This record gives sequence, structure tokens and C-alpha cells, in this order.
Amino acid sequence: MVKESRGERSFQGFNYVLLTVVAICMILPIVHVLAKSFSSELALNQGRVSVFPVEFTLSNFAFVLSDSSVWQGFLVSVFVTVVGTLINLIATTSLAYPLSRPEYIGRRYLLLMVLVTFIFSAPLIPNYLLIKNLGLLDTVWSLMIPGMISAYNLFIMRSFFSGLPGELIDSGRIDGCGEMRLIWSIVLPLSKPVMATMGLFYAVAHWNSYSNALYYINNRNLFPLQIRLREIVITDNFGEMTSTFENTLNISPEGIKMAVIVVATVPILLIYPFLQKYFIKGMLIGSIKS
Repeated sequence: MVKESRGERSFQGFNYVLLTVVAICMILPIVHVLAKSFSSELALNQGRVSVFPVEFTLSNFAFVLSDSSVWQGFLVSVFVTVVGTLINLIATTSLAYPLSRPEYIGRRYLLLMVLVTFIFSAPLIPNYLLIKNLGLLDTVWSLMIPGMISAYNLFIMRSFFSGLPGELIDSGRIDGCGEMRLIWSIVLPLSKPVMATMGLFYAVAHWNSYSNALYYINNRNLFPLQIRLREIVITDNFGEMTSTFENTLNISPEGIKMAVIVVATVPILLIYPFLQKYFIKGMLIGSIKS
């Protein structure tokens, strides 16, 4: 067992203290939002809520979950997140794998083209005209197709594929496997860490995205949950809620805002525990391979 020096112990102690402070700074706002969402109207109006709920109540959540527009936005967000993530993974894998194999001609030029899109992005108006000409305006596909492949995620996935043993690929070809069979039977089973990591990246991006919906969707029935959250929290547009909560006891606009934030945040947080082991491994492997 290697004995740590005094400097190493001091450095580790400093890291623990620093990371603890950072973790507290990140957790406290979440705890504060939770406390407000479970507090009564009187406590919120008097400013008595900090870390713990005051006059605990579920009225804010019951009120939010009774709003049909919140459920409609939630279903749209779930659909966009699930289907969009599948599209992202299929498209990214289809491009990252050939770019990782040295036998494919022209891969350097394709990598250069991807790198250009990573550095320079198209302005909003050309993007809007493209979506309009493709007939994707006012459809949920406008929330998924434009960002089908992320250059950053592509480079990570390509780096992971480049680290796979070439002997496995060669043995599969000797056994008569085509490229699709190679990917399905050999590459993908070995790529669970990076697939989980990229899937989490894409899913979080889809769930939190609202700019594409602002630009490309006018039909309120197709608004994702984040648009409804933005209307309530930023613009104070409660829609049909206004006339209801004005006549409801123990309900306040502030409590409704906090409850909507919790409803929009918790579902994506529940995914992390199931993907954590793959997430850490995928990020490490994708970052150290050339």
C-alpha cells in the first residue's frame, strides 16, 4: 500500500471541501423549489419558505396536474424524447461507425465536413426556410429532424468505435457477416456504455428544448411541456388556470410555478440512476480513445 504524502492528503481534503460546496450550491436551488411547491399560499406570500415546506400541502400539484394543457405538453415531450432519441442514436451510429473504420475511403473529408458544422452553425432564417420547404412546420418532426446528429456526440461515438478491436470486425467478415450484421451482432453489444451516454445526452436535450417549438410550431396542441413551463414561469401566462385559482383557497401563482418546474424536471432525473454506470464508463472511454 502506497503511503500518501502530506501534500496529497491536503489536496484531497481541499477537493472534498470544494466539491461539497459545489454540490450544496447545486442542490439548494432544487430543494428551495421543492419546498415552495409543497408550501401554502400564505407561507409563500409571507416569504417564510426557504429549505423546508411551510404548511405542507399538495394543492399546487393537484392543481397543476388537473390542467389538460400540462398533460398535453407532457405527452408531446415524452413522444419527442423517446422517438427523437431513437432517431438520434440510429443516425449517429450509422455515421460514426463508417467514420471510425480506416478502410472506408473519404472518411477524412466527411470528418472535416462534420467539424465545420461543429464550429459554424446555420443562422435561424435559413433553418426556418429549410424546415418550411421540407413541410415540417407545425409537426412534431420539426423538433427531432433538425438536430438528428450532434457533431459533439458523433465524435465521442466515433472515438469509442475506433477503440474496438479490429480483429473482431475482421473475424466477423471472415465468418460472412455483412456490415449491418457486424453492427448489430458485434459492434452494438460492445457499445452499451457509449450508447447509453449518447442516449442520455440526446434525451436531456430533447426534454429541455423549447426553442425549436417556438420557431416552428404554432399549434398549441403540439407544444411540448417546456413551452408550457416557459409561459407560466417567465411570461406569467397561466391560460385557463387564471380564472380557476383566483377562486381557489391555498393556491398561489408562485406555488403553481414551482410545481410546474418540479413536474417538468423530475421525469428526466429519474433516468439517471439507471444509466449512471454506463454514463461514466462511456464518457471515460469516449474521451481517451483516439
